[in-house]
Amino acid sequence: MAERAEVFVVSDGTGETASALVRAAMAQFQTAWRLRTFADTRTDAQARRVVARAAESGALICFTLVNKQLATALREGAAEQAVPVVDLLGPLVSHVGEHLRAEPAGEPGLLHGFSDEYFQRVEAVEFAVRHDDGASLHTLFRADLVLTGVSRTSKTPLSMYLAQRGFKTGNVPLLPGIEPPRELLDLDAGKVIALLVSAQTLVDVRRARIRALGASPYAAYADPDVVEEELRHARTLIRRHGWRSVDITGRAVEENAARLLELLDR
Repeated sequence: MAERAEVFVVSDGTGETASALVRAAMAQFQTAWRLRTFADTRTDAQARRVVARAAESGALICFTLVNKQLATALREGAAEQAVPVVDLLGPLVSHVGEHLRAEPAGEPGLLHGFSDEYFQRVEAVEFAVRHDDGASLHTLFRADLVLTGVSRTSKTPLSMYLAQRGFKTGNVPLLPGIEPPRELLDLDAGKVIALLVSAQTLVDVRRARIRALGASPYAAYADPDVVEEELRHARTLIRRHGWRSVDITGRAVEENAARLLELLDR
């Protein structure tokens, strides 16, 4: 195997879906690798050029092409040059078609087209930006979900991730010594989810943030006793107002977002 393995993702759309799947697979291997994405591949000539590059670099090709003729051209070209290929979408579309007793449209770009869902995501992202870190409290009631928690509990990253999924998400910090804003307290408790994290993790994250700003990592903001007190106060507020909570310790944004959506569904 080459020192740095390469995987080519070939897509007739953005390539995001295939890239995410490839990253999930490669996470299982402790090896250096590089991902290259060839998005918006719509012609046989484009497919042949990708195959030629893969042959030169010894890359694996993973593709999501809904056009059967184009997918066939890619597979045949790869076979001629002994380039390994994996069809990530074709078998699934085939099985779904058999189950539904229906023919697929075979039209590229439908997933990321200008559908109602697309505009819903755009609106949700705009909402999350306007309602980040306690801003625009007067329209917070329009949120599908509001995240709260002490500083550095990933409220903003989670808000933006959920917005990309189409959920209007606001986030409001819990500040030491200050009561939460009335706009947060007046919300239906079912809309509010508090984020918790282990004290040690929060200390480490805050110290890293302080160092990045060029200040002393031992400021009160990252003092273990101060952090413990903030978390205790947050738990008191959670119990008092009947909010649900999620402990985000040691989990990626995607994992925590999935748990938040589970709570929201309930």
